[in-house]
This record gives sequence, structure tokens and C-alpha cells, in this order.
Amino acid sequence: MPSFSGDLVDMHKYIIMGVQGCGKGTQAQMLVKAYDMVHINVGEIFRWNIEHRTKLGARIQRIVARGELVDDETVDEIVKHRLDEHNWNYGFVLDGFPRNEPQAMFFLESYDIDAVIHINVPDEVVVQRIMGRRFCSQCGLDYNIIQTWPKEHNRCDVCGGRLVKRQDDTQESIERRLQDYHNKTRPLLDLLGRNIPLVDVDGARAPEEIQVEIRCQLGLPEPPAQGTA
Repeated sequence: MPSFSGDLVDMHKYIIMGVQGCGKGTQAQMLVKAYDMVHINVGEIFRWNIEHRTKLGARIQRIVARGELVDDETVDEIVKHRLDEHNWNYGFVLDGFPRNEPQAMFFLESYDIDAVIHINVPDEVVVQRIMGRRFCSQCGLDYNIIQTWPKEHNRCDVCGGRLVKRQDDTQESIERRLQDYHNKTRPLLDLLGRNIPLVDVDGARAPEEIQVEIRCQLGLPEPPAQGTA
């Protein structure tokens, strides 16, 4: 197991990896909230552009509708632009990048990273989770009807908006993304692990248990309780 030193005032720069639906977004959010980092989610950047009908968003929407991945040059440019904003005083957790070897090589040549966090979940669990995903059509809040049911059927607990499935959350698209991940992304763990400390955690457990193990493997100190200095 790799050893890390942690301090709440240090800058921490992590990549979090795992197949879509493994829960890496949840774990990233828990980390950034506890240690005042920034969650850089490439998928969220894509969705922002789609929702705001930018030229980039229109191009991404056509690609996503086909169940394909956005080209490397576009993804590299988006990641570089986001990191160049430098609004992450205490570090960041990068989610959704890299997804293949060219993206990984671009990143290794351009940035220093403290660790790669890999959330490991069996494919059958991933399929079940993704098929149960819903999001509010008004406020964008995420739900999973397998784990957390809204109080009113297909209605958001916060704003009452209608819950809908993401356009690309179909059985065919999920299987295609799983194949892409196993063929192109998972092999990157060996490449990245030769250059960056790698932690691997079982993502089929409760989110709180997974977070404790991630912090332990990263050597991060216990964050202060909410509402305390």
C-alpha cells in the first residue's frame, strides 16, 4: 500500500478513476468538501456546454447521442483550460480524465499529480446503478431510484421537477461504455501507476466506508467537524 503524507493546508492533486456509475463522483465530492479542494468533472463541463447551447455543446451532444466518446484533442483542450484557471488553492480532484493512452500521456507530460484513486466495481453492479439513475429536469439534482427514492414518484424532492433519465443511459450505450472503459481506460492504471502512487478501493460498499479507506490510503488527516474551526 502506498504511503502519503497529508496536511489540511497542503495542496493535493488527485485523479479519480473508475467506470461510469462506480461512484467516483460521490467520492470526489466528499473529498473536496472535507479538504476544500475543487472537483473538476469533465462530464459536467460537457453538460454545461450542452445546456447553454454553445458550439462545443452542440458537437458534444451529437457525439454523446451516438454513444461515443469526445475526441482527445477537444478533451485535452477543455482540461487544460480548466486547470489554467488556477482557482484550486488547496488542490483538485480530476474526474473523467484521462480515458485513453494519448490523454494520459498528455497529462503526464503537462502536470504533477499526487495520486490516482481507482474505484473498483463489478460490471453488473455498474449496469444496475446506471439504469436506476435519474436527474431533475429543472434543478439538475441527481437521484438513483434503486438506492434513494424521491418522496413523490418521479418528482424532485427539492423543486418538484420531473425526474428523467440521461439521454445516453440505455442498455446498449452502457455496454458500449463498459467495453470502451475496459479496452482503453482501465489499462491506464498500469501506465499511471508507474509514475504516480495508485490506490485501489472496493466501490461496492457504502459510500462512507469507501471514503474512509480512500483517506486512509492517501494518508489524509481527519477533517474538522462541520461548523468547527
